Parts: sequence; C-alpha cells; structure tokens
Amino acid sequence: MPIENFIYFNGNCREAVNYYADVFGLDKPKFMICKDVSGIPDFVGTDEDRAKGLIMYAGLQIKGSTVMFADAPNNRKVIAGDNICLTVNCATIEETHAIFNKLKAGGKVLIDLQEVFFSKCLGSLTDKYGLSWFIVYYPEVQDR
Repeated sequence: MPIENFIYFNGNCREAVNYYADVFGLDKPKFMICKDVSGIPDFVGTDEDRAKGLIMYAGLQIKGSTVMFADAPNNRKVIAGDNICLTVNCATIEETHAIFNKLKAGGKVLIDLQEVFFSKCLGSLTDKYGLSWFIVYYPEVQDR
C-alpha cells in the first residue's frame, strides 16, 4: 500500500503542476476542476470555489511516486510546509477504519469516514503530531 503526497495551493495549483511537469519532463497534466464535477461534497469545494475554477485534483507520476495536487478549498489559506497531506490507499474498508481510528487518537478529525463519489470510504484528519492524512478505501491502486 503506497503512501502518497497531496499538496495544496492557494489558487495557483495549475501553475505549480505545469511547472513540476516541465521540471520532471512529464506529459502535459490533466486537471479535474471543481466546477466540472457534480455532486462533490462541500469539503472539496464550495460554490464560490467552483465559480473560481479551482483545481480539485491533478496527479503526476514523479520518479515512481504519485504526487497529487489541489487548490485548497473553502478559502482555506495554506502556508508553505503546512500544505502537504499524506494519503493512504487501503485495500479494504476494514483496513480503512482501523488505520483511521488509530490515527485519530489524540488528533483532530477533519472529515469523518464517509462515502464520496470516488470511494466507498474516505476520512481526513490531523494526527496528534500535526501531520495531515487522507485515509481512503481505494483498492484499485494496490497494484502500483
């Protein structure tokens, strides 16, 4: 199960991802824009975010690792160094719950475990040491 990085930006995600794609000699990246995705929960972006055309998701394969990018939703301002979230893709819903419940002890739940449009189970939290995590039931990525 790979642990991946999710990096947030203050509205300049597209610019940053294009820059990193150029730096690492990658193909032109594809972007999922908030306004183009229906049925997304508010934690992914408000109507205001959708109107701004904020990036909901972009991913790059850099030297064998997936690095994911997005503009921070809901007018959340990020500070360089405080804008990285580790993502754990779990093979089962039970594993998703087990890891999430251990990490939330002493931490702060940002998004309680729930079904979202791309996963049967996703949660987000900051652990007791201040690290941000997405714990996702996403068996499709287990063979990377």
